[in-house]
Amino acid sequence: MQVKIYTDGAARGNPDGPGGYGAVLQYIDTKGQLHERELSRGYKKTTNNRMELMAAIVALEALNRPCQVDLYSDSKYLVDAFNQHWIDAWLKRGKNEDVKNVDLWKRLLKAKEQHQVSFHWVKGHADNPLNERCDQLATSAADGNDLFVDEGLNGLQK
Repeated sequence: MQVKIYTDGAARGNPDGPGGYGAVLQYIDTKGQLHERELSRGYKKTTNNRMELMAAIVALEALNRPCQVDLYSDSKYLVDAFNQHWIDAWLKRGKNEDVKNVDLWKRLLKAKEQHQVSFHWVKGHADNPLNERCDQLATSAADGNDLFVDEGLNGLQK
């Protein structure tokens, strides 16, 4: 099955302030019908990069069977980590070395294991419908602050 995922994360400029992530899964079923599933949540006490990673993780974890995925994000950090193989280099350094967000990178790698994922950067500028969709997701999520980010491997706690 082919799936398009649109993600975004926002820390609203303050690591201790409201932040959020959002993701939309878009796919066509076997009858040719287009479906969308929105995953948006609010979080606090984190950074924008962690939000971008959480959006991608949660979207991929929501897929219950192997898919061919195009993931669109306005985060160059997220997209370049895969397209320029940064993540491979970071993880080869050794599991004990302090690498920012390595816990989430490992979780994202596990989430994408069963899928064929292509990461696409969405340039952030006005009148770009993909970027507007990404921004809409993050804003919607940031407005619903009801959870906190756990710095551990599980990622989430109430």
